[in-house]
Amino acid sequence: MAKIAATHLASGDGWSVDDVVCFAGPQDRPYEEQHEHVAIAIVTGGSFQYRGSTAGPGRELMTPGSLLLGNAGQCFECGHEHAQGDRCLSFRFSPEYFSAITKGVRRGRRERFGMLRLPPVRELSPLIAHAIAAARSSSPAGTIAWEELGVRLAVEAVKVDSGRTPSRAPVTAAALARVTRAVRLIDGNAGGELTLASLATEAGLSPYHFLRTFEDLTGATPHQYVMRTRLRQAAARLLAEPAKIIDVALGCGFGDVSNFNRAFRAEFGVSPRAYRSGSGRSGL
Repeated sequence: MAKIAATHLASGDGWSVDDVVCFAGPQDRPYEEQHEHVAIAIVTGGSFQYRGSTAGPGRELMTPGSLLLGNAGQCFECGHEHAQGDRCLSFRFSPEYFSAITKGVRRGRRERFGMLRLPPVRELSPLIAHAIAAARSSSPAGTIAWEELGVRLAVEAVKVDSGRTPSRAPVTAAALARVTRAVRLIDGNAGGELTLASLATEAGLSPYHFLRTFEDLTGATPHQYVMRTRLRQAAARLLAEPAKIIDVALGCGFGDVSNFNRAFRAEFGVSPRAYRSGSGRSGL
């Protein structure tokens, strides 16, 4: 059985949210469980392999910024064959509540999640940043609008999931190990000098082979992954800290504030200043 510590953050009629830390590593055997509820988990740290019964190959590499999706009654297995530990912000919904809150966006869409994972994509970036900032906030849990965050996350996850087709490409253990090393390097040093060549060297692949393998397993190119990691960290800091915008930009790996402002607006649709001032809409 995996070594898990869960901190309950909030719950209500038909929903709950927990901060879940897993300490399992390569020495621990994967464990099989069953989703009792509809599950959407934001990976906030570490990495792991997630397997389940879907139309695709049934195994996904879960990395920070990605969403784990689970249907009620679906069996699944989590493993840490290539690295130690992970952390997730786990939202769970009763099937009835989930159906009620997503009914308006399910017309003509599949009734169950077709994907095991949603990669870090622009459509989900603002919500993920808000949720991570809320989890890290020192504000009392009762002052954070967790239910509103959960409802918005569920609706957006259904929209993104319905527009994606499960990949049928095989996932090898060697590819998982190589990309996991690169992902861990990025997440531990997102503000550093991370070039395609240096990441490929870390993975032990040629730059071209690494580029293809990384994108296949994470759903983003190395450059996209690095940029989204930096922007996600910056957005969470803007909501949770009083630091100056320029200090946040430089601290997250951006060379100057103008580049940061352009990248931030492209990702979140607003300037860093407007993003911070509008945080009250999500209860932060």
